[in-house]
Amino acid sequence: MRIAVTGSIATDHLLTFPGRFTEQLLADRLDRVSLSFLADGLEVRRGGVAANIAFGLGVLGLHPLLVGAVGADFEPYRVWLKDHGVDTGSVRVSDTRHTARFVCTTDADQNQIATFYAGAMAEAREMDLGEVVARSGRPDLVLISPDDPGAMLRHTHTCRALGIPFASDPSQQLARLTREEVRDLIDGAHRLFTNEYESALLCERSGFTEEEVLSRVGSWITTHGEAGVRIRAADREPLTVPAVPVAEVVDPTGVGDAFRAGFLAGTAWGVPERYAAQLGCAVAAAVLGHTGTQEYHLSREPLLAALRSAYGPESATELAAHLRGLR
Repeated sequence: MRIAVTGSIATDHLLTFPGRFTEQLLADRLDRVSLSFLADGLEVRRGGVAANIAFGLGVLGLHPLLVGAVGADFEPYRVWLKDHGVDTGSVRVSDTRHTARFVCTTDADQNQIATFYAGAMAEAREMDLGEVVARSGRPDLVLISPDDPGAMLRHTHTCRALGIPFASDPSQQLARLTREEVRDLIDGAHRLFTNEYESALLCERSGFTEEEVLSRVGSWITTHGEAGVRIRAADREPLTVPAVPVAEVVDPTGVGDAFRAGFLAGTAWGVPERYAAQLGCAVAAAVLGHTGTQEYHLSREPLLAALRSAYGPESATELAAHLRGLR
């Protein structure tokens, strides 16, 4: 099964604030916020939702097709992704703009305040997914992750026109989308991805109830942080999978992207959703132990041990054959 991942490709600037954001916010002054946080650390890392997910899929042995727009400064990043199994042949390079930037500050409670500069990502709306398919072959699934809103809508329309199954992951762009755009992005999606907060925001932005959303998608996968993940569909009972325990959280940035990579890899292999979600949680746990979204390593035996410890021997047995390519 081949997966195309469309969306943002960015450079992450990750800062750490030793205090708590909540202690700096005054309830009666929230309409006039003017704050500056003195950060203790700065890490510059590769990022972007689509690139993070594609990286995870590549590490797990798939060969995903990455579709997005970048600046001329992308070349070292391109080499990194290709070395980890990602097909970057459909990445557009801008002549005038820099690769997108994600600037995120994390406090002592793992709360985050972030700003995203689109840069070359604004040109993604000019990309034609149909041309990508003609050049690279027809994928079995297209994941439409946060990107220039025009690009997200265009890719969704192309998938429908070509009859290609697509998964919708609007997440960070929900705040920028209109009601009709949100409805357009999720209608007919094979899968819908959100986190807990985004699930409520999606309903608010779309004007749909949860039941109405479920009637329009194949399944709705919602991550709940330490509480794990919940998978719902209109025709069956919800499935809840607990998270893999982590001794020490170093950085939560990119954990949702890692879950998506693991989950999609599992479904690409044809394993039941329960085991795909367990693999997603195990990959997400690996990310939590590192600063940056693509700094983690997956080794077969430690990954199987994490699955066995969190979910029992059946999980490791189900997934072991598919992880033979990991060292």
